[in-house]
Order: sequence, then C-alpha cells, then structure tokens
Amino acid sequence: MAGIILTRFISRSLLPASKHVKTKGLTRQYWTPRRKPLLTGGRTATLLLSLPALSFLGSKTYRRLHVVHALDKAEEDLEQADYLYSCGDTEKLHQLLLPYKDSEDAELLWRLARTSRDLGQLSTVAPGDKKRLAYEAFEYAKRALEKDDACFAAHKWYAVCLSDIGEYEGIKVKIGNSYIIKEHLERAIELNPKDATSFHILGYWCFAFAELPWYQRKVAAMIFASPPTATYEEALEFFLKAEEVDPNFYSMNLLMLGKAYLMLGEKDKAIHWLSKSRDYPAHNEEDREVHKQALDLLKKING
Repeated sequence: MAGIILTRFISRSLLPASKHVKTKGLTRQYWTPRRKPLLTGGRTATLLLSLPALSFLGSKTYRRLHVVHALDKAEEDLEQADYLYSCGDTEKLHQLLLPYKDSEDAELLWRLARTSRDLGQLSTVAPGDKKRLAYEAFEYAKRALEKDDACFAAHKWYAVCLSDIGEYEGIKVKIGNSYIIKEHLERAIELNPKDATSFHILGYWCFAFAELPWYQRKVAAMIFASPPTATYEEALEFFLKAEEVDPNFYSMNLLMLGKAYLMLGEKDKAIHWLSKSRDYPAHNEEDREVHKQALDLLKKING
C-alpha cells in the first residue's frame, strides 16, 4: 500500500534555490523527483502500493553555482550531478554517479539511489532492468542512511525506494513496510521542514490509506494489530503544507489537492485546484497525465 504510494511520485525536480545544505563551503542543492500519476480514473487502490513519480522536481529553480576555490573530483561531480538532474538527463547522470557506488559519502549515495530509480522509470527500460534498478536504488539509499542518519534526503529516498521494491515483494510486504516508509518520511520532514516533496509524498501515503479497499484492509489487519489508517483530511493537510512550502512546485500536488477536496465534498475548492493542475505547463509525461486526469475530473464534476 504505502509501497504503491511511493512508487508513483518521484519524477520532476523542483526544489527552490533556497533549499540547500552547505558542505565544505559549497552550496549543494537537494532536488527531489517524482514518478507515475496516482490515479488513472476510478479509485486509488493501486496507489497504496506505489509512490509518486517525482522525476525532476526542481529543474526550473536550478542555478549554476560559482565557486571561487578549487573543488575535488567528488565535489565537482556533485555539482555536475545536480545540474544534470535539473536538466532531466537521467542516463548521463547515472553514468556520472555509478563509479561512486562503493562510496562512503551519503551525498553521493542518495543521489545515486535517486538516479537509479529514475532510470528504472524510463519507458525504454526492459522489465528485468527495472527490477534490478529498483533493488540497486534501494541498496544505495540504505547505505546512504547508514553513512549519515541526519541526512533528510537519505531518509526520503530510503522511504521511496523501499516502497518501490514492495512492487516485487507482494502485498503483505508492501503493507508491512508501510509504517517504516511513513517513519522515514516524517524523519525527513523533521530534518528539513522546507522540503515540499516530503510533505507531498506523506500526503500521498495518507490519501492511499484513506481510500484503501476492504480486501486490502483485511490483509493489513492480518499483519498488524493496529493496521495503518489515514483520512482525506490528513492527506489534504500535507498537500496544503507542501504548497505552502513551495507554491505551484508540482502538477501532481495540485491534482491531489483537487482530489482530496473532491473526496471531502468541497466541490468549489476541488474545481479550483483541478483547474490549476489542468493549466500547469506540461514539461514531461507525468504533467501530461496530470492534465488528462484533471480534465476528466472537471468534466465529471461539471457534467
């Protein structure tokens, strides 16, 4: 479930320039991506077992950094990695970071986890390679967390990648990992309350569990004495918080605001946010899917 949630949200890269961490005199920006759309018409049941696409959240905010002092190779590659991520050049980014797969640096490892995951999301990648990349991304994220437990991005990508591998482990494992996923997202927010994508993913988690179908609730009840639960109100709160932190940062967040208000029976507010997601500039495949979903929902509401 929570696995579903995370699988579909990580594919664009919109972290504002203000969201950064300084390391050795450098300003390193922490972009965060997305994945496939939540719902494709109908209910969100499938959501629960995968997170959003999150691909390249933040490209529009990337700014080249002018560093006066000389950088070592790893630092230069980190700067180049963030630039390539902002451009959406997934394959080149993966090639740049892959030599660091045995690194002890959490900054390199979580970025490698992110780009491995993004590479696996490409439509041109074979199913077998998608699975391999999902597990590789998880291992990189896991190691990043082991190297630096205070790194918010390591917690976020660990949660996302754990959700992804749930796609291959079965529904019991997916549900079983849901609490762990939520804990790491909450920790990411605690470490960096200015990261809009962490709020969005947590809202996505809540939305999916709020709409969990009865048969998946039965599975959850078999695993936990107190299975994970959430409400549309909670989901809405996180989506609104994400928008407050970084207004208009992600077409999917706008769409989910509309869906949350729709589920709560607030038609006028739902139309407002669905209209915003419909009018959001389509930078990639996910934005186009969001546009389509928003149009379909607006037609149903006004039909």
